[in-house]
Amino acid sequence: MASTISGETGMQAEARRERPRGARPRGRYERGLVQVYTGDGKGKTTASLGLGLRAVGHGFKVRMIQFMKGASYTGELSAIRRLGPDFEIFQFGRECKQSDMIRTGEAVCDGCGQCFIRRGNPEPRDIRYAKQAYDLAVRTLDEVAADLVILDEISNALYYELLTVDDAAGLIARRPPGVELVLTGRNMPAPILDLADLVTEMRVVKHPFEAGIAARRGIEY
Repeated sequence: MASTISGETGMQAEARRERPRGARPRGRYERGLVQVYTGDGKGKTTASLGLGLRAVGHGFKVRMIQFMKGASYTGELSAIRRLGPDFEIFQFGRECKQSDMIRTGEAVCDGCGQCFIRRGNPEPRDIRYAKQAYDLAVRTLDEVAADLVILDEISNALYYELLTVDDAAGLIARRPPGVELVLTGRNMPAPILDLADLVTEMRVVKHPFEAGIAARRGIEY
């Protein structure tokens, strides 16, 4: 599942016309880097969303590709629509049966587990979703469809063996020099950390879940 990709903008068309034949576009950051947000603490996706908001404020285009996420009730999806087409989110994962009611606050997640997968035994649909997300990431980087590219929860796709570490490393290698690339998710493999320019580890010191406080609308989702 994914949101609709917007068409080529006038700026993108102009850049394509001016580019010498065979030359690879570089992106609009003077110097793009690779960032990783990992760890078992809360805030990895949240941090990348904040970075995207800042980028849009300076006129850059942002694309977030979410691996293993199809819960279309999260608040950022509604918020980002107000920033389109400068900020796009594409989700590839299992949908939630109660997403409409959760979005409006009429229901909460009941822990049914339908959005979870089992490590070592992924279903064909999970492999297909990961492949779709990966293919979009490849196209996004090769076509420089965004200045800031966020591969949200890509480490989960690695952990659940939907993609390989080589796949993720290959995406990093494809990054044009003027594109900022962010990878998020817990248990980020060491080879990916080695390739990053910035690594931030979110660590749990205290969490409301430990006090029995469930995920809250407008905070956790």
